[in-house]
Amino acid sequence: MPKNNIIFAFVMAIIVTSYISFILVAVNAGFHNNFIFIWLRSWLIAFVIAFFSLLFVAPVIRKKLKL
Repeated sequence: MPKNNIIFAFVMAIIVTSYISFILVAVNAGFHNNFIFIWLRSWLIAFVIAFFSLLFVAPVIRKKLKL
């Protein structure tokens, strides 16, 4: 797997999962004393799923769309 694909997946996963998990935790749990802990836990789970999904799904989509 090319290094560029790994870097792309890593950066995209960090950016997208950080703001989506922040918004969803804020909407569903609200801001309180444990907000940061809940958000970071949610972000870590989302990041792992998104990173590996991007690593394996993005190349297939690029190939199918001929990008």
